[in-house]
Amino acid sequence: MSPRLVILDRDGVINHDSDEFVKTPAEWLPIDGSIEAIARLSSAGFTVAVATNQSGIGRKLLDKPALNAMHDRLRALVKDAGGDLDRIVYCPHHPDDGCECRKPAPGLYRQLSRQYGVPLDGVPIVGDSKRDLDAARAVNARPILVLSGKGRKTAADLRQRGDSVETFADLAAAATQLIAEIRNKAS
Repeated sequence: MSPRLVILDRDGVINHDSDEFVKTPAEWLPIDGSIEAIARLSSAGFTVAVATNQSGIGRKLLDKPALNAMHDRLRALVKDAGGDLDRIVYCPHHPDDGCECRKPAPGLYRQLSRQYGVPLDGVPIVGDSKRDLDAARAVNARPILVLSGKGRKTAADLRQRGDSVETFADLAAAATQLIAEIRNKAS
């Protein structure tokens, strides 16, 4: 049976973002309610994956051991909250590298599609930036914007262009909606 997949961006969705980059595990601070939201999604039957641009590696602002330590902490917090974070994929490249994995390119999402053996048509992808939404649209997924992180600015930019997208205050609110949808389908 195919997993019921949801894909999350990291910075600005799960943890607080920084214009100076999140470079150390000490700087990695979860947004209120985000860890519990991942645990709730997992407990409701979703397979939760994260796809994140981490150009700080390509810019030499952080190294892979520091990034792995952040992700280990994220997984531990989700586990302590009673959930499971299945996979984390990331793009380590500098924006000038021209890779296929840096969002808005859909390479990270395609990687997850291959790993799970499922098409991404209609799969919820939660992000706070236009590049998250563009990458989701490129694979025919369901783009969801959260207003945490850079989300408020993204929402304002989208409104100005006449573009609309499903929007929630934060990951906790998006999770509540996604869980309600699967419960409604089951009843």
